[in-house]
Amino acid sequence: MTRECAALLPGVCAALADPRLPGLDDTCLEKLLDWFRSLTWFDPGVELVQHNPCLTELVTSVLALADPSPAILSFTLQLAGILASSESRFQHLQQEKLLGRLFGQEGPRGGTAWEDASVRSAWVKAVHSMVHHQPALLLLCSTGGMDVIFTLQGDPSLFVASAASQLLVHLLTFSLESETSQALSAKDCEWPACAQMIVKHIQESLQSSSASHIEQSLKLLSSLFGSCFGSCYAAWTEVLWLDIAKQIESFLLEETVQAQPMLANLLLNVARSPAFCGTEGSFWALVTSALEHLTPVQAGPLAVGLLKLCKCPQDVRIQALTVLLQPMDCILRAASQPLECAGLLDESVSDPVTVESLLSSKASCAGLLCQTLTHLEKLLSLKHLRVDLPCVSLLHSLMTILQFCNGFLSPTSPLGSTISRNLINCFRVQKSALDVLAALSEKKDCDTLIGSLFDVLLAYLQSPNTSPTVLKKTFQATSKWLVHLQELSSSNSQCQQTEKILEDVFVVLQKRLCSPCWEVRDSSLEFLTAMVKCLRDQKEFRQCLLSSEVLRLTENLLEDPESYVRASAVTAVGHLALITCFAPESPVIGNQYNKESIVAKLQEILSTDSEGFPRRAVISIFTKWLREGCTGQLEDTEQFVSRVIQTVEHDLDWEVRLGGLELVEVFCSQTICQLSQCPYAPVSSAVTSSTPQNQLLQVFCRAKLFGFLFGSLCDCDKPVGQRACDVLVGLRGHFYPMSTLENPQEIEDSPAGRGIAWLQRTLRQGSLAQNFPMDGGDGVDFQDPESMMLALGAVDLLELHDELNKSSDHVEESPQSLLQDILATVGIIEDNEVDCY
Repeated sequence: MTRECAALLPGVCAALADPRLPGLDDTCLEKLLDWFRSLTWFDPGVELVQHNPCLTELVTSVLALADPSPAILSFTLQLAGILASSESRFQHLQQEKLLGRLFGQEGPRGGTAWEDASVRSAWVKAVHSMVHHQPALLLLCSTGGMDVIFTLQGDPSLFVASAASQLLVHLLTFSLESETSQALSAKDCEWPACAQMIVKHIQESLQSSSASHIEQSLKLLSSLFGSCFGSCYAAWTEVLWLDIAKQIESFLLEETVQAQPMLANLLLNVARSPAFCGTEGSFWALVTSALEHLTPVQAGPLAVGLLKLCKCPQDVRIQALTVLLQPMDCILRAASQPLECAGLLDESVSDPVTVESLLSSKASCAGLLCQTLTHLEKLLSLKHLRVDLPCVSLLHSLMTILQFCNGFLSPTSPLGSTISRNLINCFRVQKSALDVLAALSEKKDCDTLIGSLFDVLLAYLQSPNTSPTVLKKTFQATSKWLVHLQELSSSNSQCQQTEKILEDVFVVLQKRLCSPCWEVRDSSLEFLTAMVKCLRDQKEFRQCLLSSEVLRLTENLLEDPESYVRASAVTAVGHLALITCFAPESPVIGNQYNKESIVAKLQEILSTDSEGFPRRAVISIFTKWLREGCTGQLEDTEQFVSRVIQTVEHDLDWEVRLGGLELVEVFCSQTICQLSQCPYAPVSSAVTSSTPQNQLLQVFCRAKLFGFLFGSLCDCDKPVGQRACDVLVGLRGHFYPMSTLENPQEIEDSPAGRGIAWLQRTLRQGSLAQNFPMDGGDGVDFQDPESMMLALGAVDLLELHDELNKSSDHVEESPQSLLQDILATVGIIEDNEVDCY
């Protein structure tokens, strides 16, 4: 603690304990507690309380108040818990007889203040902070604190109940850490005193007739097995499990028990423990029983969790997969009578009638399918799945669901008709099914159904009943399957199928680009961009694109009334230009698609569009073109970059200015590589200097980069200044590779010295220099290579870099400022003496 803070602290403590003074904002009190946490975190010494007796005086004063405010009492409890977190400070507070009065029966928990949830919450947090050594644990156990925590597990405040449960996890884990002897096996374990109290409480609660007590204990057990207790104390984990396993099994078998929904999470957390690494034993038998007896909705999370475990026995893993596939199997079997294709499963884990009844109910059908589809999407995203998914049947089931949802399939079975009625126009199920469909495109064994799959996708793309959100998902799935389709195009027959599908897709796309709904136009443009990114090198795709009206329609949307659509159109046009304008052998498709026309249109948007989204899209596309070498020879690129940055440096959108800096960074990097690649490389006729350094400086100065970069250092938006500084630091590293920076004294004597000195002073003012002259000031010529070489060597860019990367509140939120603000708030010092934040 600094001397300044130590001098202010007594006044703050006195103000906090004085009920006559106005109360403080909770944020101030939280910041004060954060400060004390940081003071005590790495320093367990007693000096903090010895050298600052005002802290113990604060606790004493608050305890003496007849009716302290809940905020101050809560603060005092948490402060005491933080201070007592080390044994030396704990003993000091014990000598003052403060801890018993705060945390014992005679403390707040025995008075009217306890009725306030914030006080109960503070008490729990304080105990959690304090119990990091054995004396604190003994104090808690000897003063009846454990019974208080057990009661608070069922507190009406969810925050208090959750904190109490977390505290019990901490206490059990800490009591085991404090024991010198570790258990060797489940047979010779004997719980330490505190842990024994917690385990006994859990056992009694599980055997009670109170549903709320059972629920609390199951939640506590889930937290325990899911914490470091379950992973670090294998023997103790096994002991605890043996103590409760029979009771858990009885809950599974008693269908009336309301605790069943929590059993899946508990079993999954236990399964993650190293104690159950073996493939044999009663635990996995209980897991199997749970997969059989829990409802499909309850068993789903358990099943997907088990499939992610490395150590799960193979038979349990197969059973878990069966649970997830059972609803999909039911869909497939209900779709047609007699069955046209094999189902997903040979046998079920639980009674198929249960799943059929859930899918037959309007209330539960969509929920069960959405949960199942979400789990399947998670499994498909795993790189190493230790069971084989029946992908072909799964794809068939997904197509069936999608056809049920849009009414394109009329099943003959009574069950199928019921499910179809439940799913018609169900957007939730459609979106989930399309997500899984997209994920399946990564699998290699679904090729036999690809024609039927695109029939389903095209039906969704064409249907006027497809909602905009479902259409967006359909576009995403279609683009992924088109990529997969291109990978298959090896034979002539496959090429013909590909070409026919692409033609159909472009017909639909043309229609959707003209939709009156802006979300549909926007999704269509995003889909087009995704296709160009993945398929622009494919002959069939290029042919279908160039023979359609898509190019013209996309360019028309650059003038769309909706800014989101204009931005998406900019991105699409920018990617299409890689095919129509910048390709080595661009097809001849009309003068309106030439490079100059496209560049001019995008530059007009960059300089005139009233919304930020399209302008951001333009600068992003220009940067992409630059990266891909689409802007021509060095002189052309130089002029292009110069025009762009002269536009963006005045843009009011900081993200556009930031995009301009990214463009400059790419240009600098490419130019350095180009001019430094070979000393004998042909140099542009515009470059007359003899050394690569001077050539670079001349290019950068002609492009007017330095005025933009140095001006951006003073930008009122910090990310812009930070990026500009990064670029300049990189340039200085190139021009001064051995850190041989210029001597400021020598610079002052040079012709440009006065201007460089002005530049240094201006930059030190930071964002205060709001009217930074981009075209120079006080003799600085940003287009003079010699001056800019001096500027890069003389300006302390590293100091600026540190300043720009400091948090904006590094001064205002210092502990000293916080203490001053508190004193100002309660009127102890005048406002003009404090640096308020």
